Amino acid sequence: MACLLVLWVSTGCSLLHRPQPPGPAPTAPEPGEWVEEGIASWYGHPFHGRQTASGETYDMEAPTAAHQTLPFGTVVEVRNLDNGRMTELEINDRGPFVDDRIIDVSRWGARELGMLGPGLARVRLRILESPEPVRCWRVQTGSFREEANARAEVRRLEDAGLPAQIVSTADGLHRVRAGPFQTRDRAREVASERGGLVLAC
Repeated sequence: MACLLVLWVSTGCSLLHRPQPPGPAPTAPEPGEWVEEGIASWYGHPFHGRQTASGETYDMEAPTAAHQTLPFGTVVEVRNLDNGRMTELEINDRGPFVDDRIIDVSRWGARELGMLGPGLARVRLRILESPEPVRCWRVQTGSFREEANARAEVRRLEDAGLPAQIVSTADGLHRVRAGPFQTRDRAREVASERGGLVLAC
C-alpha cells in the first residue's frame, strides 16, 4: 500500500482502478466553444498495459489522457500555463479523481508538456475535435489469467445466444466481451443478466 501511495504522489495518479462514472455517455461541446483551466497530473506505471475506462489498453507512450466527463475520442489541446508548451491528446480514460485536477495525461503527454519532473502543471484545455456518436456497445463479462477459462466463458455466452470474443492484453489477461449491441439499453440488460461492464465499441 505504501508503494502505491508513493506512486500516486510522485506521478499524480488518482486511483489504481479508474472507474467510469455511471449514466449515459456525456456529450462533447462543439470544438472551440469550451475551455477549462486547472491542474494536470500524469500517470504511467502501474497503469501501463491495463484496461482504460473506454475499454482500450493503456499505453503510457501514446498521446492520450483521462478526463472526468469529456466523451471518449474527444481530442483536446492541452497548454501548460507554466511554460507555454502545448500538445494534443485524445481522451480514452476517466480521471483524475483528486482535488482540483482536471486531466491525467499519459507519460508521452507529460513529456511533451515538460511536466515529467514536477508531476503537476497548470493547464488550459480546449476541444479540437469531438467524437462521432457511439454506434455500438459491448459487455465485458470477465477477465481471466487462464485463456482456457476465457474460452469457457465465451462458450457460456454463445450457448445463451450472445456473440462473444476474447481480447488479450499486454499484461497477460484475457478479457471476454459479449456483443456488439446496437443500443446501450440492450448492453445494460446483458450486463445486468450476466454481470459485467458496458463498453463503447
